[in-house]
Amino acid sequence: MDELKCILQETINQELVQVILSNTKDAERAAKVKVRPVRIKGELLFQETLYRGTQVFHDNFTAEEMILRISDYLQELFKQGEIKCQEEEATILVSKKGRMTIKRKKKNQEMIRKEAQAAGLALEHNRTKQYILQEGKPVDFLVGLGVQTPDGKVTKAKYDKFRQINRYLEFIEDVLEALPKDRTIRIIDFGCGKSYLTFAMYYYLHELQKRDIAVTGLDLKVDVIDRCNQLAESLHYDKLHFEKGDISTYKGADAVDMVVTLHACDTATDYALEKAVKWGASVIMAVPCCQHELNKQIKCDTLQPILKYGLLKERMAALITDGLRANLLEQQGYDAQILEFIDMEHTPKNILIRAVRRKGMQPKGRKNDITPITEFLQVTPTLEHLMKE
Repeated sequence: MDELKCILQETINQELVQVILSNTKDAERAAKVKVRPVRIKGELLFQETLYRGTQVFHDNFTAEEMILRISDYLQELFKQGEIKCQEEEATILVSKKGRMTIKRKKKNQEMIRKEAQAAGLALEHNRTKQYILQEGKPVDFLVGLGVQTPDGKVTKAKYDKFRQINRYLEFIEDVLEALPKDRTIRIIDFGCGKSYLTFAMYYYLHELQKRDIAVTGLDLKVDVIDRCNQLAESLHYDKLHFEKGDISTYKGADAVDMVVTLHACDTATDYALEKAVKWGASVIMAVPCCQHELNKQIKCDTLQPILKYGLLKERMAALITDGLRANLLEQQGYDAQILEFIDMEHTPKNILIRAVRRKGMQPKGRKNDITPITEFLQVTPTLEHLMKE
């Protein structure tokens, strides 16, 4: 055991390529385990992949935790272990009586070079894809909002926000063709808040895509609006403007090409969607928040064994609310999608409703009729009422 502990302490570090534990004593517990190093938000961790039947489980551990886990696995569960590092390999064999035999072998230089390169790529757990806005390249609004330092480094506290911004821009990139090309694109962002994503949208469309746009951000907090206007002015974002206003009573536009509403609370999302349809917006993007309305209304004897649990009722009500919203948009001539906005581990507000207007705004027909559902659950969604008006 001392020899096992020694080799694990020497190898479970950033030079590790992979650990494979196999030849299990209990396949129901685990058939195989693989371990590799990953770097998450600058911290070196070790990702365990455990195979059990047709299921695969992932978890991350510190070096100290991983050493203990591998040691326990080899004592209790697996008869063989392979450790591959950048400069050597080791094989661990466990006899029926629990006696361990460890063999170590140095690698040749060509093998070291290839595996070191592969391990370097594997460590970049957070950067497996090319972002639209890249880390290391300073962007004026990201620096102004504190997401990046002046040299382009993403601040640790804002890394999730940086990923969210890039994810948001990917969603916009997908619908570029639906936006006008021969005139100014008019955009309204309802409930813009601190406006990280509003600035990102402006930068992407105007600076990167060279599109002629005019963006209005709307929010109820005067101090937030003032700060956003000051930043837009300092960045010379001449067609980005913020103003105080309520979504339900806003009358500052007659026609809009793209309506964005991110984290508007409860029925405020419905008022934004209704206005978008009324204006004939080509693109609608909504990330709903705090869907309380149906949670208060739902009455269904059939589902009562589930609805009696408050947490489940709340989550079901939120999902049903957004599903009905998407169908109501389909009724009004839009192709609607419900997408994951950002990983659930970063925020529970992770559903994006994205709708693109069909040519002629022709409804899809009866398959989007929500009446059977609303009658079954005894609910009357605000958006349905607004659409009928």
